[in-house]
Amino acid sequence: MIAGGLGNIRGSQVEKLMAPPGSRVVVLGGPSMLIGLGGGAASSLGSGAGKEDLDFASVQRGNPEMQRRAQEVIDACWALGPDNPVLSIHDVGAGGLSNAIPELVHQSECGAVIRLRDVPNDDPGMSPMELWCNESQERYVMLLRADAVKAFERICERERCPYALVGELTAKRDLVVVDEEFGNEPVAMPLEVLFGKPPRTTREASPVRPVPEPWSRDGIDLGEAVHRVLSFPAVADKSFLINIGDRTVGGRISRDQMVGPWQVPVADAAVTTSGFWGYTGEAMAMGERTPVAIYDGPASARLAIAEAVTNIASADVERLADVRLSANWMAAAGHETDDYTLFEMVRAVGEELCPELGIAVPVGKDSLSMRTQWQVDGEDRSVTAPVSLIVSAFAPVRDVRRTLTPQLDTTEEDSVLLLIDLSGGRQRMGGSALALGFERFGGPAADMDDPKRLTGFFHAQRALRRRGLLLAYHDRSDGGLFATLAEMAFAGRAGLDIDLPDAADALEYLFNEEPGVVVQVRRRDLSEVQSELAEHGLGGPTVVAHVASHGEIAVAQGGETLFRASRTELHRCWSEMTFRMQRLRDNPECAQEAYDALNDEDDPGLNAVLSFPLVNCDDRQPRSRHPRNGHSRNRRPKVAILREQGVNSQKEMAAAFHRAGFDSYDVHMTDLFTGRVSLDEFRGLVACGGFSYGDVLGAGEGWAKSILYNDSVRDSFASFLGRDDVFALGVCNGCQMLAALQALIPGADHWPRFVRNRSDQFEARLSLVRIESSPSVLLAGMEGSRMPIATSHGEGRAQFASDEAQAACERDSACVRYVDNRGEPARYYPANPNGSPRGIAGLTNRDGRVTIMMPHPERVFRTVQNSW
Repeated sequence: MIAGGLGNIRGSQVEKLMAPPGSRVVVLGGPSMLIGLGGGAASSLGSGAGKEDLDFASVQRGNPEMQRRAQEVIDACWALGPDNPVLSIHDVGAGGLSNAIPELVHQSECGAVIRLRDVPNDDPGMSPMELWCNESQERYVMLLRADAVKAFERICERERCPYALVGELTAKRDLVVVDEEFGNEPVAMPLEVLFGKPPRTTREASPVRPVPEPWSRDGIDLGEAVHRVLSFPAVADKSFLINIGDRTVGGRISRDQMVGPWQVPVADAAVTTSGFWGYTGEAMAMGERTPVAIYDGPASARLAIAEAVTNIASADVERLADVRLSANWMAAAGHETDDYTLFEMVRAVGEELCPELGIAVPVGKDSLSMRTQWQVDGEDRSVTAPVSLIVSAFAPVRDVRRTLTPQLDTTEEDSVLLLIDLSGGRQRMGGSALALGFERFGGPAADMDDPKRLTGFFHAQRALRRRGLLLAYHDRSDGGLFATLAEMAFAGRAGLDIDLPDAADALEYLFNEEPGVVVQVRRRDLSEVQSELAEHGLGGPTVVAHVASHGEIAVAQGGETLFRASRTELHRCWSEMTFRMQRLRDNPECAQEAYDALNDEDDPGLNAVLSFPLVNCDDRQPRSRHPRNGHSRNRRPKVAILREQGVNSQKEMAAAFHRAGFDSYDVHMTDLFTGRVSLDEFRGLVACGGFSYGDVLGAGEGWAKSILYNDSVRDSFASFLGRDDVFALGVCNGCQMLAALQALIPGADHWPRFVRNRSDQFEARLSLVRIESSPSVLLAGMEGSRMPIATSHGEGRAQFASDEAQAACERDSACVRYVDNRGEPARYYPANPNGSPRGIAGLTNRDGRVTIMMPHPERVFRTVQNSW
């Protein structure tokens, strides 16, 4: 599992500016702690090779809520445009402040005086060295304009983000660190000494080319091979990892892992939109084939690049040259032949394959300590990972609506699946899931032998895409052709008839992992598609399967059936790993219910039924409104988009209300506590979701108590919520918060608390909800509608004080309900993601002015935000 991401930056913010002497040096973010002190040193040693105290000193910790606060400060600064107080910024990583501050100062060709005891510190017992060098995370160092310090301080105080002015730049290019505690200067040196050229490290490595052992596949049954490959961890369903991560935050996610009405995790690429209007965006994809590196490092590296390209090609990427790669290298430096293998892999990618493809690798990362060693009863033990290249690919997208997915189109009466083989007919099995599933390596490994084929494929699929000839798309990688076809069948809930060429070896043909892609095309378009592929040097694409009306996946050769099994049986085999992991980690009853749901072969999947007409909102006219909203074009009611520290859903909420005809205002709780803002100004109040107070248990209730225990703010909320000309909405943490304010909300006395999900896990998925008949002013005219809405919370289960309170809420307050795919109140997981009784997902008060709900409608207010 790897965590990464991408973002956009304005051209004016790309360059660090030269800061003049007198500019202030600022540390932003969390305090120093005696953690991460040895991280830089430990990362260069194999685990177990250093001393125990170095291992413990190297431990770091993450505080995402502090990172959120720091990011809000940074966003507020760059949003000021030419008045941005920040001249230069640097993250704090390896080496802590001892690395970040000198680099920032050196870039401006200045020196600096740093006051060590002004650095925020949660461990006063730290020595000067520990304070200067610890690597506690979620910190930045910045250079500020001297005349903009007050403005910067106001932003930090509003966001409750710790900061400290720790020094100033000087004209003399010396770095001086002053320690008032001891009255000395623990660091005092010219920067040119610190940044002088160090001696270059030379390593010697000899070429060694191990030869993989041949593998006899005699006696391997095709059925057993299918089941071993589908259940192999690199191939199998990994929903247990996917559904616990928030994949909709920000409201600009167009394509995540989950595909189609049944939300099967088989997407080739991730796609985000550039903004809340328009259809441009960005794509991210990955490639890796680490096991191959055991015997053939360069082949593993080339396969990783090829897989990243065939994955990202599923998105509407205009040119191959637009793709940028991030290379993550891992090796056990100094161990046996790893140094030479790493050298060969870097050369294969950096000097050969990528230049030939015309793709740049502008960034990368390395971990060169991929070995751990220890002793048991005096006996040496060790584990060493193979040299690895994990590739992340990024590219701009012309139109996020044109992303191709593996979901088979079952509306076409006659379609075929076409294999575009990029290996020239080779079928090498080394390092494949099939071989590893039988505890073998499998002989020579797959490779990307001819880069021209990959380039030709990219140009060909662009031409086919422009003419609308591709219905579905999936790359061939882990598990080979059979896994590719099976995943397409799972996503489309379709049967398949797979036809093997007469002369093919069934195991090699179905399970080799050479580069390639499978596309679905209409039979009437087949000759046109084949002609286009031939023009780009890809002659001889093979029809490998047909979409079938039956519910099975069958393999035949020469008229003889070699294998046949129900699609449902194979889907359960593919998902068994997720089931077993969830059963161990989460509530086992929920895991069983999710696994059993795969048996429902008539499940219609996610669907939408609307009781109101969709309004055609022109992307070029975001201010236009439909007359049914009850206000005119030139009167936009003011709505307060309320947030607390750690909340992260305010931008998509503001965009949704702006699109609906309101003027959205960013209001932080500190604005209310200080009196800078009054709720009297607004007609609407929206409490947003996210991770308030780090999303500790009951965070929303903590947010509510900060209101209830402040007399002036409590009175302000009571006055606002008592008016009859305003509305309020609470989503996720905001739902939890407003529910805890029920004493201030007329007609909310039967509302529940929201507690830990029944699954005992954070749940992130698309959930089907139904709008119930209720007095809610926000849901008027939507009764009976059902639609998929993003769910993303850990504490969403409604817990009522009594059966009578639940009955009263059911009668007077329930306005949104989780339903199954047939529209009935959801009783089982995952249709009911949190276990609320009778699927209750949203409530309103008796006069309908205050509405609360757990799912996040603001994250899917555009169809392009919806992975279904």
